[in-house]
Amino acid sequence: MRDFAVPFDNNLSERDLRMMKLRQKISCTFRSFDALVDFCRIRAYVSTARKNGLNALDALHRVFLGNPFVPPQPSESR
Repeated sequence: MRDFAVPFDNNLSERDLRMMKLRQKISCTFRSFDALVDFCRIRAYVSTARKNGLNALDALHRVFLGNPFVPPQPSESR
């Protein structure tokens, strides 16, 4: 209640799917399965980059420079 940095709904997965459903609603479908796969890969990469504090355009720019953003692996605590 006091930490305004926490999102109101805290439902990142729902927000990630919203763009795909919106695109599907506008065009009724994807023209090919490959186009759907490409769209999902790009959206997942951008979403992951944003969740790790990167700007989406900077993350995409890094891809074309051959230095893509790779999220840190979670450490195992036993």
